[in-house]
Formats: sequence, structure tokens, C-alpha cells
Amino acid sequence: MGEGDRAGQAREAGQAELRLCNLVALKARQMPKEDFKKEVERELTGRETEPWEIVYFKLYQSQMPVIEKAIETAALMLGSDRSRGYCLEMICADFSAGANLDNGDPETLLFSATRFFRFLSEAQKQVFLKQLSEAAA
Repeated sequence: MGEGDRAGQAREAGQAELRLCNLVALKARQMPKEDFKKEVERELTGRETEPWEIVYFKLYQSQMPVIEKAIETAALMLGSDRSRGYCLEMICADFSAGANLDNGDPETLLFSATRFFRFLSEAQKQVFLKQLSEAAA
């Protein structure tokens, strides 16, 4: 990388920092909090984002392995490029769909079970099918 390239990158970085400082100085007090968050995010990343929240809640150490495993599994199923927040959203959506089975459509349960079956290894599929046939008998 030449001197001109480095100087150009440094200039662009400095300009971005200056734009962000101007944004903070001019708009922080005038804009609603959500709009301001969007402006800062757009300035930092160069793209639009939807509104977001940082969520805090207490978890016990004994709960962490279960939660981490669920998020890790969801990431494997959804693609490792997905955020932990997206994985948690999909876990919650799946749980909600299952929780609604009491007064909902039993086809939803069949759909979910079929979807999860696809992610089992061949050995796990055989064990599952054996247990299923034993339970049906």
C-alpha cells in the first residue's frame, strides 16, 4: 500500500469522524432517541437498520449452558453469519409456534417435527424412527 493510499484512508476516516461529531452536536438534542440511533448507525455502517434495543435480564450460571447450546444450534441451522439476536428470535418464534398447539392446528406440530427431523444425523434418524414405531405399536 502506497503513501497516497494510506493518506487517503486516513483522510476518509477523519472525515467520517467529523461527520459523526457534527451529527451528535447538531441532532442529539433535536431528534427522538430512536431516530438518532438510526442516524448514528447509518453513519457508522453506511446502511439503514431497523430500530433496536439492548435487552438485559438476569440469567443463572446453571441456565447458561442450555441457552448457549440453543443459540449455537440455531446458528448452525440458520447459518453462522446470523447474529445471536436473530438466532434467539428464531428460537422464540419456534417455541411460540409450538406453544400455540393447544388450541391451534396440529399440522403446525407435524411441520415443526418434520423440519427438526431433517437436521438429525442418519443414526439419530434411525433411533427416532425406531422409538416412533415402538410408541405407535
